Amino acid sequence: METIDRGSAGSARVAIVGGIHGDEPAGERIVRRLADELDADGTGSGSVRLIIANEPALAAGTRYTDTDLNRAFPGDADSDEYERALAPRLAAELEGMDAVLALHTSHSAPPPFAIYSEVTPSVRRSVTAMPIDYVLDASGLRGTTLDSTIPHTVSIEVGKQGSEEAVEFGYEATLAFLRAHGAIDDAPPTFSATTVVAGDREVPKGSGDPRVHFANFEQIPVGAVFAEDDEYTHTVDEEGVVPVLASEEGYEDIFGIYGRISGTLEPPAAGDGADLATEESD
Repeated sequence: METIDRGSAGSARVAIVGGIHGDEPAGERIVRRLADELDADGTGSGSVRLIIANEPALAAGTRYTDTDLNRAFPGDADSDEYERALAPRLAAELEGMDAVLALHTSHSAPPPFAIYSEVTPSVRRSVTAMPIDYVLDASGLRGTTLDSTIPHTVSIEVGKQGSEEAVEFGYEATLAFLRAHGAIDDAPPTFSATTVVAGDREVPKGSGDPRVHFANFEQIPVGAVFAEDDEYTHTVDEEGVVPVLASEEGYEDIFGIYGRISGTLEPPAAGDGADLATEESD
């Protein structure tokens, strides 16, 4: 793990994490670009922490070395599995942060979207400041991810794995995140309402040839087959189901997640966040 600290224009302590998965190099590229561009010393009392998490997996170009880091939190410092031992070290680097953004790419089709497990004032600012239309409420899903265990954390899926578009979009999204928390002052932050999709359950994948028939956030008609392989045929039997992280090859054991549009996350009220560090540490 590599940690790079930079100065801030504001009072909040924020962090951006890339390289949680070694086959998603966009996050590392974005973090290194920010490290080159941000000043070592800022005009404010806050800080920007840039982290490249899973260096061995990045070097190998594989999702992980021993176990999926984003399924290993809170982890075990004494574990023989590299990622399970890395998880508490990463958590320690993020302790006390007012806002955290974790960068990801996927095999899913666009659009990019965010993920949270709990709405705090900080999370509201992060999500509604970034140029995304959807956010997944993952509070009912796994409790072993970074955003489910580290306060004020938002994950963002910035685009297709391996694409330049994902790198560029992710870079712009991180700038919007930094503006939202006062870490950079090149332009005022802008906020907009974001559609919330409540995660229901993971859709298991088995053996054989995987086939996915619907894209992210596309409503699946009752009676339609979302995904299938030699072991499973997933027919939707309820109204209002939309897939998230829909992919044939992105995950070893799931086709994605079933969700439902549950409402919108509104922007912070005017004037909210005048003292970001105090508000977000509460």
